[in-house]
Amino acid sequence: MLNHRSAPRAPAALDALGDATRRAIVERLSGGPATVTELAEPLSISRSAVLQHLTVLEGAALVRTEKVGRTRVCRLDPAGLEAVQAWAADHRQRWERRLDRLGELLAEEEG
Repeated sequence: MLNHRSAPRAPAALDALGDATRRAIVERLSGGPATVTELAEPLSISRSAVLQHLTVLEGAALVRTEKVGRTRVCRLDPAGLEAVQAWAADHRQRWERRLDRLGELLAEEEG
């Protein structure tokens, strides 16, 4: 069953993860915190572009950022990923039940 607290987050998180650059940022942050500059380097995009992507990821509760002096440090926020995981588990269970029922109906028809 989908957790009512994660339900509103899942669509925003899924939308945010629909972009390859944002998926790359999340993947990078899964290895630990990084600065905006560190995130921009392998992506070959500007820091400004990274900040725009981070705004979307923060809005989806996938990433948290904090300013430390003149540097913005980014961290993965597990809450957003948990919402996606709960959404996927709920949908997987529904499809498994439907497929099980289809298998039962086909077996009855054969017998």
